Amino acid sequence: MKKTSLAVALPALLLSGLMLSGCGMFRSHKAWDTAKQESPLEIPPGMDTPSASEALVIPPPGANQPTANGATAATQSGAATITDGFVVSGDVETAYQRVGQVLDAGDIGQVTARDPSAHSFTVTVMAGAKVAKKRGFFGRMFHGNDEGGSSRAMPQQVLVTVSASGQKGSEVRAQGSAPAVAKAVDGLRAKLGG
Repeated sequence: MKKTSLAVALPALLLSGLMLSGCGMFRSHKAWDTAKQESPLEIPPGMDTPSASEALVIPPPGANQPTANGATAATQSGAATITDGFVVSGDVETAYQRVGQVLDAGDIGQVTARDPSAHSFTVTVMAGAKVAKKRGFFGRMFHGNDEGGSSRAMPQQVLVTVSASGQKGSEVRAQGSAPAVAKAVDGLRAKLGG
């Protein structure tokens, strides 16, 4: 064998061996290659999800029929009662006092009744559904995307309760009609930081 053929054959043999090995020396080992699936998340005891049974309430037949001039009447008989809330830090007594101070300020509504033993307040909130007026093409073009709706505020009762949530937390819940509950919960959450 010649010296040149050995000089060519040896690198060719090493290169073919490297190619047959699948380039294992150039592979990177990422953490996701060895990842294992964890058990699914579980809801801790004491925490629950709000009831969604009243989420999609169908109004009774004829509840909002248009009149001769095309107007519809706003009826409260078919209004659904919803519940919404949030969790704040502190025990029930402290949270009840803090909620009472926020409600007594009068920004959210007027407290009509309070029950310290049940940690609840009955609040009259001025809230109403927004009556939407859909603008035409030129109205949207020249006046922007702000909705041209008007709101009819009506006094509505909301029941606000404070209950224990875990060891170091308290849950503040509001129950009533949707616009009133939204106003009460948003106002309390903004003031209490829940």
